[in-house]
Amino acid sequence: MLNSELIDADGLCAAYLASTTDLMQRILTEERTATSEAAARLADQIATDRLIHIFGPGGHSNLAAQEVFFRAGGLMHVSAILDEGTLLSNGALRSMAIERTPGYGKIVIANQRLGQGDLLILVNAYGINAALIDAALEAKARGVFLIGISSREHASNTSPEHPARHPTCQNLHDVADIAIDTKVPIGDAVVRVPGMSQDIAAISTFANAFALNCLVIRTVSKLIERGIEPPVWRSGNAPGGDEANARFIAHFHNRVRAL
Repeated sequence: MLNSELIDADGLCAAYLASTTDLMQRILTEERTATSEAAARLADQIATDRLIHIFGPGGHSNLAAQEVFFRAGGLMHVSAILDEGTLLSNGALRSMAIERTPGYGKIVIANQRLGQGDLLILVNAYGINAALIDAALEAKARGVFLIGISSREHASNTSPEHPARHPTCQNLHDVADIAIDTKVPIGDAVVRVPGMSQDIAAISTFANAFALNCLVIRTVSKLIERGIEPPVWRSGNAPGGDEANARFIAHFHNRVRAL
């Protein structure tokens, strides 16, 4: 039995903070080129008043799509694909089963009617599951420009026989037109507790959110350099927020399905 008095919880929290900040620093430094290239494509979409679609097929990867959709400081042109199938709110085991179901991701993309000239961001912590790869392949077949956000390390070191994998055993970073590597380590959890065999404290949500918000920042920067100020959501809970957002609602309401 563990003796709780011997565990330095403060030290473990500090180690988690250090791991998180180190990983985000790596994303900032090592993915600068990929993120900048992706931001240029997003800026092109907004400059021509086209939507930026984002889908996070997988239990907690859905949080990534929600992170930059209808969010204070977020781009109004972002349209999140919030498919009910893999949402944890409909059952965690159900979510995992559906994200492993070949063909499902293809149906989701087809239902969105994406095509030539559209841009899709696919976010998945591990970059391997069947629904994800089917979504990527279907988007590419339809002429959609694809940006992938996932961990190369996790995908590359996951066995081809893993039950989550797509039948082709492809990885998102090999399918996407631009791949942004989130550096998430195998297993996701990064804190080792003395006396426990299983690590705790997952890091992928931080990695996904940081990569996406860097992408937003770089996109806005590129648009400002072009003399374009993109519409950005203001918090409805802030003074004047509802009024500021209301100026744009009519423009996006019938275009963004989840709005």
